[in-house]
Amino acid sequence: MSFDVVLARMAQLQALFTPPAAPAVAPSTVTPATAATPTSFASQLQRASSTATLATPQPASNAGQAIVNLVSKEVGVSEEPKGSNDSPRIAQYRQATAGSGVGPWCAYFTSWAAREAGVPLGDAGQGFGRVDDVWAWAERSGKAVPASGGPPRPGDLIVWDEHIGVVESVGADGRINTIEGNSSDSVARRGYGADGGGAIGYVRLG
Repeated sequence: MSFDVVLARMAQLQALFTPPAAPAVAPSTVTPATAATPTSFASQLQRASSTATLATPQPASNAGQAIVNLVSKEVGVSEEPKGSNDSPRIAQYRQATAGSGVGPWCAYFTSWAAREAGVPLGDAGQGFGRVDDVWAWAERSGKAVPASGGPPRPGDLIVWDEHIGVVESVGADGRINTIEGNSSDSVARRGYGADGGGAIGYVRLG
């Protein structure tokens, strides 16, 4: 047996005892799954809150601005005597309401302001002595804006249960500033948060 044959035989034997190499695996084209990062409702809400902006206050209409101009000059008018629901000036407010008598006068005050601004309350401009009647008329005539309908405008009438006033201004933070008749027996300025202190809604006259 030649030396070359011996070498060839040894190579054959070595190949028998050496395990075959594992085939090369091509790189996977599948993107490995990444662990999902749980996003809690609270974190989503926080993100939404950080990007949310308050509704931009709208300017007053001509009628609304006229109402604001009128009522701002009445701040300080007071009952004489206190608790009487009466005074010479309050008697003039009552004249804007047909068939009115001495009594709670916040609706008289807004009826007077609306009439003086040229946008009287009521189908015949008769004004109202009761807050419920103002709101019912506003709903029938399409002038009622529910509290959920966005921020009010200056000159809107702001309506609560058994009380009514005039929106003087709305701040960038949503704060609602009002002028109200029959507020602590006088015409006075008041301020509320964006919910209007639990207001039912607003009456938009122009």
